[in-house]
Parts: sequence; C-alpha cells; structure tokens
Amino acid sequence: MTEKPSIKPPRTSLDKNTILIGQKPVMRYVNAIVMRLGEGSEVIIRARGRAIPTAVDAAQVSCRRFFGGKLAVSNVSIGTETLDSENGQKHNVSTIEIKLFKKE
Repeated sequence: MTEKPSIKPPRTSLDKNTILIGQKPVMRYVNAIVMRLGEGSEVIIRARGRAIPTAVDAAQVSCRRFFGGKLAVSNVSIGTETLDSENGQKHNVSTIEIKLFKKE
C-alpha cells in the first residue's frame, strides 16, 4: 500500500519580528515578545483558530505587566484562511495579527 504524500500550504517568509502563536503556554509567548522588543521597537503576533485567545492574552500581558504602559497596540487585523483537509474538503479558519510597538 502506497502512502499518499501530505499536501502542505506553502510557507510564507516571516519577518524576524513575527511571532506565531500555537499551543504553548501564554508566558512562553510573552517571553518571546519581550525578547524581540529588546532587539527592536515593533513585534507582530500572528495566530489562527483556537490559538487566537492565546495571542490576545500574550499581547495584553506584555502590554500591562512587563512594559507598564510603554507598549501599545498599533494595529489589529482579522481575517479568514481557507485550508484544504486530507479528505479534500475546505475549512475556513479565523486569523488575527496584532502589531505591538514600544512608546518612546
């Protein structure tokens, strides 16, 4: 029996200031945000599906707890991606992109 190769969507190039949110604990992403903001003045948080609440939590914890009002949200973008499943069906998945920047 031959195994069917899995079809993965093409990867887009990510900026070094982009953090992709997944299933890790919120504080791991907060740590990543703090580290990236130590190198620059802006960070982009991207998530989709069930990871969206984690992205929002990471952004809020970073703004309120670690930067004490010196970090702000510059833009929030929402959207929908259409993904192909293994059985040929298409699924819509919600997406979010949160841009944070350091106030001077």
